[in-house]
Amino acid sequence: MGTACTRVDERVAAALGLAKCATAHFEHSRDVDMGGLLTGLPALCDNGLLSGIDKHVHLPKGFYSCLHILMTIAFMALGRIRRPEGLRHISPGEFGKVIGLDRVPEVRTLREKITEMAHTGTPEAWMKELSKTWMNDDPDEAGYLYVDGHVRVYHGSTAVLPRRYVSRELLCLRGTTDYWVNDALGRPFFVVSKAVTDGLANTLLNDILPDLLTSVPRQPSPTELEADPLLHKFVIVFDREGATHSLLSALWESRVGAITYRKNVRDVWPENEFIENEVPVPGGGNTCMQLAMRATTLTAGEASIPVVEIRRLTATGHQTAVICTARRLGNTIIAGRMFSRWCQENFFAYMMEHYEIDGLVQYGAEALPSTLLVINPAWSTLNKAVKISYRGVKKLQAKLGAEESREDGADIQKKADYVQDIQAAQVDLEQLRAERAKTEKKVTLDLLPENQRPTRLLPLNKQLADTVKMIAYRAETAMVAILRRHLAKEDEARALVRELFVSSADIEPDETAGTLTIRIHRMASPVHDKAIASLMKELTERKFCHPETGAKMVYVLA
Repeated sequence: MGTACTRVDERVAAALGLAKCATAHFEHSRDVDMGGLLTGLPALCDNGLLSGIDKHVHLPKGFYSCLHILMTIAFMALGRIRRPEGLRHISPGEFGKVIGLDRVPEVRTLREKITEMAHTGTPEAWMKELSKTWMNDDPDEAGYLYVDGHVRVYHGSTAVLPRRYVSRELLCLRGTTDYWVNDALGRPFFVVSKAVTDGLANTLLNDILPDLLTSVPRQPSPTELEADPLLHKFVIVFDREGATHSLLSALWESRVGAITYRKNVRDVWPENEFIENEVPVPGGGNTCMQLAMRATTLTAGEASIPVVEIRRLTATGHQTAVICTARRLGNTIIAGRMFSRWCQENFFAYMMEHYEIDGLVQYGAEALPSTLLVINPAWSTLNKAVKISYRGVKKLQAKLGAEESREDGADIQKKADYVQDIQAAQVDLEQLRAERAKTEKKVTLDLLPENQRPTRLLPLNKQLADTVKMIAYRAETAMVAILRRHLAKEDEARALVRELFVSSADIEPDETAGTLTIRIHRMASPVHDKAIASLMKELTERKFCHPETGAKMVYVLA
C-alpha cells in the first residue's frame, strides 16, 4: 500500500470502484506537524475554496476526492510547500492527519489529480466566478481596480516563447506575461496570461475590460450615465505604459475612468499652487501630501481627451504628475489611489517569494492559433539593423563635430573623410529604412517557418493552481487583518500567520459533542501569544463547521 497507508479497506474499495471516495476522519493526535494549517480552513472556505466542486472541478471515483485535493493544494500554499515535489520532504502521515486522511497523495498522484481536474473542468470560469463574488463582497474597493503585467520567466526548451523585457532582471528574457487585476489592498481578483502580447493596452481592452464590465458591482445605469456626462462606472489604475490617448479615450468610451502617471512631463508648476492635504489611504489611515490640481487635455494629433492633472510635491522639490479621466474625483482620492499602486508590486514580490507564482506547474507546450498576429522576424532583423546604422551615423557626425571644434583648426582631409563616411552611412541607412518599410511588421503565425512559430505553456493546470493560490493569499490576508488589531506592522502580522500555519497542534475530536478542537502550541513571545489567542477566540466564535465531517471547529491556544 505504501508509507502511512492505514486505511486499507477504503483504499481497496476505492480501487475496485466500490466506494466513491474516502471520508475524512480525525483521530486524537498530539504534536501534529503543521497542524496550525487547520486555523486557515475557515478563511479558505469563506473565500470560495470549495465553491467550484462539481460545477467547475470534479474527479471520478477514487480514494481522494476533489475536496481532498483542493484542501491539499491550499494547505501546501499556506504551509509554503511550493510545488508537489515538496511533499517528498515532509511526513505524509502527519500532513494526512491535517486533512483527515491516513496520508496525503504522493507527488505523482497529486499531479495526475490536478491535471484531471484542470482538463475535465473549467478553472478559468471558476476564477472569473470567484472574482465576481469577491467584488460583490467588497464593492467599495472593487470600484478602483489595479492592472499590471508580471513576466513569468521561462528557462526551459519545450516551449518557444517570445522575449520580453523583465524590469526586475534588467534583461530581455523568454517568458509569459501575466496581467493581474487587484484591489488597493493587493487582494487579487483574476489573472490573464498571454504568451504573445501587444502590451497592456491591448490586453486591457480586449481581455480584461469585457469581464470587468459584467463583474464590477454598483455600476450606474445607462439613464444615469446619459444624464451626467462626467459620471464613470468604475476606475482602473495602471502605470505609465498605459498613459496614452488611445487607451484613455477607449476606456472612457465605455465610461470607465483611468488614473495613471503622465509621461514626458517637462513643465514645472509654481510651488505656491501646492497645498497640504490629508489623503485617505486604502485600508484605513491618512497621510499628508502637497498637492496641486489643474484641468487639462491629453492630445494625440488632432484628437484630445479632457483630464484632470494632479501633482504631488515631494520634500526634494520633485513633482510627480498624475492624470485622471474620472473628473468627478477629488485630488485627494486620485492621489491616494494612484500612490497605492505599489500594493500590486508588493503583491508580486510576496507571491514570488512565498507562493511560487512563477513556478512551472505542468510540463509541455501547445500551439497558438494560426491566425494570431505576431511580430515578423524579418522586420525585427531589419529594425535592429536600422537602429545600428542610425547609431553609426550619429557617431560619425559626433566625430566630425569634434574635429571642427578643435582650436588649432580642423584637418581638411580628415574632415572630408568624415563627410564622405557620413554620406555613405546615410545612404545605407535610407536603404535599410526603405527595405523595412516594404516588410510587413506583423504576420500571422501560419506564414512563419515552423521553427520560428511561438507556442505557449499548457495553461489549464496553471489556471487551477493560480486560482487556489489567490484563495490562499486572500485567506491569509483576512487572518492578518484580525492580527493587525494587536500588532502595529503588517509585515509582523504576516510573519506571525506564517509561523502559525507551520506550528504543531493537538487534534482532539469529540463525536459526542460534535466538535473538533485544534489546540495550537504557544508562539515565541507573550505578545504573539496574546494576538494568536485573540485570533483563536474569534475563529471559534464563528462556529465554523468542518466542510466534510460537519464537526464544529474549536480553536484554543495551549
